[in-house]
Order: sequence, then C-alpha cells, then structure tokens
Amino acid sequence: MTQMLSVFLMASPDGSQPNSSFSLIMMGAIILVFWLFMIRPQAKKAKEQKKFIENLQKGEKIVTIAGIHGTINKVNEDNTLQLETSPGSYLRIEKSAISMEWTNQINKAASADAEKK
Repeated sequence: MTQMLSVFLMASPDGSQPNSSFSLIMMGAIILVFWLFMIRPQAKKAKEQKKFIENLQKGEKIVTIAGIHGTINKVNEDNTLQLETSPGSYLRIEKSAISMEWTNQINKAASADAEKK
C-alpha cells in the first residue's frame, strides 16, 4: 500500500523527475483528511466523555462498560462511585468505568416509557 502510494505520488506522466510541490500538496492533503476523519472526532468524543463523568450526580441510573446497571448512591472524591445494583447491594466502581453511550440509551428508553404512560 505504501509503495503504491509513493509510486503514485512520485510518478510523472512523461517519466521525468517527480514534481516535489505536487508531492507536498498531496502529503498535506492526506494529513488534513487524516486529521478531519480520525483525530478531531476522537478528541471531541473524549471531551464529551470527560464532561459526562464530571456531571454525574447521586440518583442517576448508569451502565458500566462491563454491563452492570445501577443507580449512583454516592459520588466519592477519589474518582469512584458507590453504585446500588439492587436494594441494599452496593459496588464501588471507578468513574472511568461508566459507559456514556449505554447510559444515554438506557435513560432515553426510560424517558420514552415514562412519556407513554
């Protein structure tokens, strides 16, 4: 793949020396596309995840990345939560173990059910 790309960038139609400005423009375009489609969305998602974790409060229903469902009972200062999985049963988990996507899906489903009633 890399060899094909270098051959494509370096080849000129008449077989003469490659055009270095064209190669630089193509390399810049590849870097721009890589940044637009890979780095930028990943950074945005990481920022949203950090904001989500910072805004967690007591009483919210969450899902961990391991698939454990529960309600936040206590938010500790050491980046942990006390999670009530069933009445009287508590787990201590790291804040980073909470899945933002799954938690949002569960809360949307619960709010949709509440609206139907």
